[in-house]
Amino acid sequence: MSEKVNQTEKPILSIIGRDGNAFAILGAARRVALTNNMDWNAISKEAMSGDYDNLLSTMMKYFDVQ
Repeated sequence: MSEKVNQTEKPILSIIGRDGNAFAILGAARRVALTNNMDWNAISKEAMSGDYDNLLSTMMKYFDVQ
């Protein structure tokens, strides 16, 4: 029996109901990042350095996206 264990706890970022709006996702991520004492400047710079797919992959890198 193998159990999948989350080795690093990431804060939860809920993007349900954001309708794919990049600005709404960034706003939600900012609130979660600041609440969890994360470096929002670095995260946002990375997230906005490319296209929409880059935004989503960056969110998944730093957050547990649900």
